[in-house]
Amino acid sequence: MTLVHKRMYLLLFFTSIFLVLSTLTRIIFYIWSFNNLEFSIISLLKIFLTGIFYDVGTISYFLVPYVCYLLLLPAKFSGSLFDKIVTYIAYFTGTLTLTFTTFAEFTFWDEFFSRFNFISVDYLIYTFEVIENINQTYPVPFLVSIIFLLVFGIFMIGYKKGIFKSTFQAKASIKQLIPMGLTILLICSFFTLFIKNEQAEWSLNRYENELSKAGIYSFFAAFKNNELSYTDFYLTQNIDTSINLVKKLIVAKNDSLTTPNTYHFNRFIKNTGKEYRPNVIFICVESLSAEFMEHFGNNRHLTPFLDSLADNSIFFTNLYATGTRTVRGMEAITLSIPPSPGRSIVKRKNNINLFTVGSVFKEKRYKDVFFYGGDGYFDNMNQFFGGNSFDIVDRGRGFLLSDDFTAKRTNIDDNEVKFENAWGICDEDLYAKVLKEADKNYKLNTPFFDFIMTTSNHKPYTYPENKIDIPSGSNRDGAVKYTDFAIHEFIEHAQAKPWFENTIFVIMADHCASSAGKGELDVNKYHIPAIIYNLKASKPTEITQLCSQIDVFPSLFGMLNWSYTSQFMGIDINKSNNTEERAFIGNYTKLALLKNHKIMVLNEKKGANFYQWNEEYNQLNIIKTDPVFLKETVSYYQTNDYFYKNGLLKQH
Repeated sequence: MTLVHKRMYLLLFFTSIFLVLSTLTRIIFYIWSFNNLEFSIISLLKIFLTGIFYDVGTISYFLVPYVCYLLLLPAKFSGSLFDKIVTYIAYFTGTLTLTFTTFAEFTFWDEFFSRFNFISVDYLIYTFEVIENINQTYPVPFLVSIIFLLVFGIFMIGYKKGIFKSTFQAKASIKQLIPMGLTILLICSFFTLFIKNEQAEWSLNRYENELSKAGIYSFFAAFKNNELSYTDFYLTQNIDTSINLVKKLIVAKNDSLTTPNTYHFNRFIKNTGKEYRPNVIFICVESLSAEFMEHFGNNRHLTPFLDSLADNSIFFTNLYATGTRTVRGMEAITLSIPPSPGRSIVKRKNNINLFTVGSVFKEKRYKDVFFYGGDGYFDNMNQFFGGNSFDIVDRGRGFLLSDDFTAKRTNIDDNEVKFENAWGICDEDLYAKVLKEADKNYKLNTPFFDFIMTTSNHKPYTYPENKIDIPSGSNRDGAVKYTDFAIHEFIEHAQAKPWFENTIFVIMADHCASSAGKGELDVNKYHIPAIIYNLKASKPTEITQLCSQIDVFPSLFGMLNWSYTSQFMGIDINKSNNTEERAFIGNYTKLALLKNHKIMVLNEKKGANFYQWNEEYNQLNIIKTDPVFLKETVSYYQTNDYFYKNGLLKQH
């Protein structure tokens, strides 16, 4: 008895197609990323052996349905019309899927230098924006033609080699099919029960880990685990210890706790002096890395206006984003908390009626409005902001807010749009809408807090022509320069308004333009600028203290001398001392605390790595774990998780 009967030759051929495509992809990615790898023969072997291991597991899932079909189909029907129809459809569908995902992996790697992850899962949900973005970025008709040519070519190779003929002419009993069929079923069962995607992460070099994975396997792993349980996957300690330590770290000297509840640090923040209550316009800029500004060494003159504005503002020069996506930035900015593992709270359940920066503005009788140039349905933004007392102004396509929300929704009409791409209207058009709404609120004598989310600094990097000296759609540099141009124009128009003198402009990035690096977390890829402009009570100054996105609004409230009730984990950095400087950074699975050029990274394997960060060379060198540092890191993240899961982030 042979292990492989001719009836199963097509399965072997299909397997070889996948292994060849996957290996070629891994080789190309390896060459593409070579400058970011720690090359050695051992690491090279580990990458490809681990990769082949995961490739075998991946293809087993594709083979199981057809194996079951072969085992269940009576031998007398082999080669029948029914058998041929089923086989050809299965073969075409499988080959098209493998070829398409190979091309998709290249576009994903081009942007994120990663195998498929949580982002790819999110993209599957928001198909309109993603398909339009791909259509406007890549030559889609050409790529689709190539895919179908490859599928046809692969089919012809199999046909010429007689693979289909062997499959259809062979008459096999179940006994003859069992060895190969059982092997495939056992491999699939083994991977399902015992193998996890993170087990491919054997290296401290992030690129080596990504190259060791299989893209399709990574996609389904992310789909399955898009919300990680902190207590199941990360280091924990006694929850009382965690909460009490965080309380000690964030409650300032003049703050007073408002509840004796141990599992709370709700506090009344008291500031002295006259309260200043200006309008506040917050611009959350898509992907504005600090490295784009001349202040941080860029010599391409991409942000001339923002650089000049920084000289006349309160300028945060040592500020770090908490994550790598817009929803992560929104989570940090609005809730003033460290990042949560897996999905951002913006996209989770039980994320309404939370205590946000908007809650503080509401307490001061402001009108809170969220502006977005695309459809706020994307990434659950409208539901999050609408469920937390923000009115919505967006470019909606019919998705309505829940009837449970009191928020109002205003659509940006066609006659207000001069330019639009996959992600929404250009920044100029969005700012024009903000100006209109500000005029209305001024006439009603209503103070306002506007949260603006921009989109122009995003692939496909298109914007109105003849605005800057880089043609639309050229590259990221053009998008950054247009972003700067649009902000300049917006500020100029605002300066002519009667409400300008009593309005503060806060400008900060949601995250950096890219996050890929050699180590677990590339610290420089989280460095972002923040500017507070037109704050009459303060002189222009640079804030060089290490801080996080979660600290910006608590610090602004302190500058305004506001006294208010707070549930934030962010702090007013003007009240802290140098020993308390810290920042939180992370991605979907890694959670880190940065202090004194040291960084503790918690991983989803209930482990932690401790590094010395060499800022000059942007290198992480692993060092012996500091138990005090580890305790503090765990305290922040465990407390944040406990508060969310037990409803303690809700307004009280």
